[in-house]
Amino acid sequence: MSLLRIVLCLSLWSVGQLNVLAQTPLKVRGKVLDTKTNEVIPFANVVVLGTTQGTQSDMNGNFYLEITVASPVIKVSMVGYQAQTRRLTASAGNLQTTFRLQAISNDLAEVTVKGKKQKYRNKDNPAVALVRKVIEHKDRNRPESLDFYQYNRYEKLEFDLSNISEKFRNKRSLRKFDFVFDHLDTSKITGKVNLPMYLKETVSEVFYRKNPETRKERIQGEKMTGLGGYIDNNGIKLYLEALYQDVHFYDNNILLLTNQFLSPVSPLAPQLYRYVIVDTTVFHQTPCISLGFAPRNASDQLFQGVMLVALDSTYAVRKVEMGFSKDINVNFVTDLKIVQEFDWVEKKGLMLSKDELSIEFNLLKKENGMGLFGQRSVSYQNYQLNEPLPETIFTGLKTETLANANQQGDDFWAKARHQPLSSKEQGIYTMVDSVKKVPAFQRFMNTASFLLEGYKPIGGFEIGPVNTFYSFNPIEGLRLRLGGRTTPKFSERVAFETYAAYGFKDQQPKYFASATLSLTNHNIYTYPIRHLRLSYQNDIKIPGQELQFVQEDNFLLSFKRGVNNKMTYNQVYALDFLRESRTGLAWNINFKHTRQTPAGVLQFQQSNGENIPQLTTTEWTLGLRYAPNEQFYQGKNYRIPIVNRYPIIQLRYTYAPQHWWGSAYEYSRLIAMLNKRMYVSPLGYADITLEAGKMWGQVPYLLLFVHRANQTYAFQPEAYNLMNFLEFVSDRYAAVFIDYHLNGFFLNKIPVLNRLKWREVVTCKTLWGGLSERNTPQASNTLPQLPFDTQTQTSALEARPYTEVSIGVENIFKILRIDLLQRMTYLDKPNVANKPAIRFRMKFDF
Repeated sequence: MSLLRIVLCLSLWSVGQLNVLAQTPLKVRGKVLDTKTNEVIPFANVVVLGTTQGTQSDMNGNFYLEITVASPVIKVSMVGYQAQTRRLTASAGNLQTTFRLQAISNDLAEVTVKGKKQKYRNKDNPAVALVRKVIEHKDRNRPESLDFYQYNRYEKLEFDLSNISEKFRNKRSLRKFDFVFDHLDTSKITGKVNLPMYLKETVSEVFYRKNPETRKERIQGEKMTGLGGYIDNNGIKLYLEALYQDVHFYDNNILLLTNQFLSPVSPLAPQLYRYVIVDTTVFHQTPCISLGFAPRNASDQLFQGVMLVALDSTYAVRKVEMGFSKDINVNFVTDLKIVQEFDWVEKKGLMLSKDELSIEFNLLKKENGMGLFGQRSVSYQNYQLNEPLPETIFTGLKTETLANANQQGDDFWAKARHQPLSSKEQGIYTMVDSVKKVPAFQRFMNTASFLLEGYKPIGGFEIGPVNTFYSFNPIEGLRLRLGGRTTPKFSERVAFETYAAYGFKDQQPKYFASATLSLTNHNIYTYPIRHLRLSYQNDIKIPGQELQFVQEDNFLLSFKRGVNNKMTYNQVYALDFLRESRTGLAWNINFKHTRQTPAGVLQFQQSNGENIPQLTTTEWTLGLRYAPNEQFYQGKNYRIPIVNRYPIIQLRYTYAPQHWWGSAYEYSRLIAMLNKRMYVSPLGYADITLEAGKMWGQVPYLLLFVHRANQTYAFQPEAYNLMNFLEFVSDRYAAVFIDYHLNGFFLNKIPVLNRLKWREVVTCKTLWGGLSERNTPQASNTLPQLPFDTQTQTSALEARPYTEVSIGVENIFKILRIDLLQRMTYLDKPNVANKPAIRFRMKFDF
């Protein structure tokens, strides 16, 4: 009996151990390669035989599976290759394996585009005929074909530090952060060990109406980690939302990573994509054709993947898995994967049932290096289709956030989440809060803020910006400046800013002081801004540069070409009210009293030889700016716009009454400006600016439109880079700026050069203007003469426009742009840049 008990116990223990082994997943990280070429095979099908588990290899040929069955059998297949089946002997733990597939036909070229194995043709191609049917029927199959719909939406966006190695964890400098490594997790997509750093959850109700077409989202809850005090949390949220936007597969163009990619179901797609029928399959009881697609040129900004097309009269896409080619001309992205599934709801329409987007970033695009991994997953519940919605739902902003959305408690989130957070995800919130309290982290963030933003915090005050401490110019010689401003630690509602500067050549002190009162319940930097600012400035400036988005006392901008000896000393008293709104409409009222004194060789000399010692003006300005759906990252002294497809319209009207505070002139001025990004997928995009201005009244040349010139060696998009300072003045003008980026469309097709990932850019800037007789200095009036000497000349534009063009290459080392510029008109003026010139610009872009 005792022996029987022992055997029984051992048997039960063995069964228990087998159950434990079966429950402990085998984590398989694999790679799929071509046997002959040793090149990776993306989007190969990887399945565990006898189960429903499976995946596809990514753009680098990698795949990851967590398998719970013992001794699993893996099958890897790809069109054009012999399928390979392999039994894995391990049952738990981690396993790395490589599958090498043998090509059996030339069809592979149609999907992976690895070489000219066989000329691809659209004619008599059943895959192309099928995709044309998908394109023909897509307007009926997309959710927007419905008259109305509404649903509950839960979005989770997580950002991780990816591929954490043991060596990294053991770094001496990270010993004080040991506790964060308790939150390490293995990604179920990449199989890499990741450290979660950021988590954002959003719960909302979405409403749609077809006629007139309107979409409304009402955010009920929003929760995210943050590093408040060091970075703009809202700006980071908006930037990540711009990178991980909703993907509308049926759209002709898909906006992603702040750029636009041609969809594989666009009417233009068959001219740029290759298609192949991979297989037939069943998706949710619906027979489907698996249709593979890939760019004809692997470097083009297009997608690669597989879609399941319903084998019925609908030709609906039921599932799509797609990403990028490994050779695509996109920076910093080592892997991207989009997975979407569509299911019938109440037999009324096909709606999204699964929506996932994952992107892995690495600065050098090293597949095995440490980088960032972001995953956005969206789930949908409570669909209601074709049920009429009241007009009141669609009034107001397109996206509304409830007042308490950011303060929702645990009870709300427990009910609102469509699926509970994992233990690792739950720990992200507490982990980030703990990290912020570590002194070493605080010192690191302060140092990083100083290097990136240029300010050094000292309590409630910060000194900076550091790039203005030292500069030089011909009038001041060596210029030293020191300044700073208060931070929200000093006050959330009131801010002060000041600086003092001194030029050792002109021996003149300069200074500035301002006080700003926030008229909202948040600080002066948080959007939308509503503030009142009072300021006084006594400084030197180059005429016509007040519209520049740069600081002239920046050290790097001190290096200039040509002659720069005409400036003015300015004393400026200003009072400004600014009000922004979430509708995108902003307006401001500005009062400014200015006294301008000539500096250097500049003079205000009348035709009778007398000099005007000073120009005094008093101006009232009303400004309007409309930027619908505008998003940006708010820095300490700048905003980085997140460019979208919507226009930005600006109007500014100025009136200067005579005799106010000694003002000698009465005039008015109107300026209108339109900025728009035009996407021309797959041929890149064009940034277009239209601008016009008109003046009324008789004024000296410095009060006219002094057109924006640039004599630095940096390429400035908002200025005329080959025009001299104070070269042209007008009382009426119109201008067109076109900056066209082709995203490497042509360079991608040139052998050797396509490996550099360079991108073409073409620019044209044209300015029309003129000066009326009333504002032309003559003996009959007292207007100062236009500056004229042997070195430079100020004049009005004639009937012909000023034009400069450039052709350049950007994305050199991923951040550098080099342009070759040529001035086309007014080449006979003294000291003009009448020969081709090189200009540089640093720009971070995907």
